[in-house]
Amino acid sequence: MTKTSNKAAEEFPTFDPSAATEQLRNFTEKTAEQAKETYQRLKTSADDARKAFEASMESVKTVGDEIVLKSVAAVRAGTEANLAQVEALVTAKSFSDVVELQSSFLRKQMEFALDQAREFQALTQKATIELTKPVKDAFEKAIKQPA
Repeated sequence: MTKTSNKAAEEFPTFDPSAATEQLRNFTEKTAEQAKETYQRLKTSADDARKAFEASMESVKTVGDEIVLKSVAAVRAGTEANLAQVEALVTAKSFSDVVELQSSFLRKQMEFALDQAREFQALTQKATIELTKPVKDAFEKAIKQPA
């Protein structure tokens, strides 16, 4: 029997439990460190996405408030112009004065409407840029992060 056990010892290297334990410990520590790094990257990305979303919503609120204020101002200006036109028409002395007042009023209203359209177009372009900027910045930051 001793011949068999000596022969087996020669064919198979001896098993060193301390070396196996050390290898297992190193593997476990390395895996835990990688998991921590991955978690930290995911957490940072999620925080960046949340901040970008909040910034976008704040921009939407700000621009929405601007649009409402400009709309109210436009309605007020239009109402005042209409009242002034009615007063002018009431004091007109002849039909030709009425025609002249009305054509002048319509021309001014068209100019006013075009100016308002330009203002609203500029405001919506600004809103689009401000809305997409935080998301764009967060996306670019995420792309630049090391894998």
